[in-house]
Amino acid sequence: METAAFSGHVAVVGAGAMGAGIAQVFAVSGRRVRLFDVSEAAVNRGLGAMASSLERIVRKGALTAEAAEAARRRVEGGADLPERLDGVNLVVEAVAEQRETKAALFRRLDAAAPPETIFASNTSSISITWLGAQTGRPDRVIGMHFFNPVPVMPLVEIVRGLATSDETHRRIAAETERLGKTAVTVQDAPGFVANRILMPMINEAAYCLMEGVAEAADIDQVMKLGAGHPMGPLALADLIGLDVCLSIMEVLHRDLGEDKYRPCPHLRRLVAAGRLGRKSGAGFFDYGA
Repeated sequence: METAAFSGHVAVVGAGAMGAGIAQVFAVSGRRVRLFDVSEAAVNRGLGAMASSLERIVRKGALTAEAAEAARRRVEGGADLPERLDGVNLVVEAVAEQRETKAALFRRLDAAAPPETIFASNTSSISITWLGAQTGRPDRVIGMHFFNPVPVMPLVEIVRGLATSDETHRRIAAETERLGKTAVTVQDAPGFVANRILMPMINEAAYCLMEGVAEAADIDQVMKLGAGHPMGPLALADLIGLDVCLSIMEVLHRDLGEDKYRPCPHLRRLVAAGRLGRKSGAGFFDYGA
């Protein structure tokens, strides 16, 4: 069966690191993108991050300067959601990994977007079935879980909720492949596949540090040299954001109900102290100004 192509604009809601990266890959692929956030300042930061990312790709020779400039011009930003969802047939949500924040946004989008518009969430762990139930179009709600940094990482987890239709799944899987990404379909479960496996490893590394088994740099060195990981679990957690790691562990612990998913107290302390990783200048490691 031929899958209908997306013809209108793509809206990306959330202009942080993930949202800006998602907007970039859509724009490079030729889509026109509207990038939204709660303030013009937040949108401008996202547009600036995207411009810097495109410049790095050009310097590496992976994109021409002309193609990068064309991609940049395909993205317009604003804080005036939902007034500008006319002509949008795909919305990708990339806001904070908080259930109620996402639920409120999905209800708002549902009231504003054309009825045929598909909503894709970049959530790392929150139930797509539950998010779909916040709308009157659960058949058109799906997970589209990108990985950081979005322009570089090749995988997108496509997450089917209980009510996600076959047509929605076909269209999103086809669009993902058109972006040059590899689409892997998974069913709706806490943490899906990647974070169901990855986050407990990061959490256990935090326990090793808290219990004095080894220093942070040595824990990472063991996993890099002994397990062949390109980055140690604690440095990776700092890249992801410790607040995001904690939120995902809380979802796993709550929804799966097993003690093995209990967030490490040291991880909680770091988040409470505002040490969120690279984005705050310090996490498990210090990054300076």
